[in-house]
Amino acid sequence: MIQIFTDGACAGNPGPGGWGVLIVDGEQRIELCGGESDTTNNRMELNAAIEALRATSGPVNLYTDSQYV
Repeated sequence: MIQIFTDGACAGNPGPGGWGVLIVDGEQRIELCGGESDTTNNRMELNAAIEALRATSGPVNLYTDSQYV
């Protein structure tokens, strides 16, 4: 089973923000990240999850620290 760990953050809300993803598939590790200059924390949390799912296929376990995703 593929394990996905996500996080998003924002300096101010709205403000500059970013998101990050770690995908663990057996021994393989993939890191993804991105950001925007004017966004919200919730948007970055959701972008992390969306981009992680776009980068994988099949069953996954997705972990996030956000209670809103």
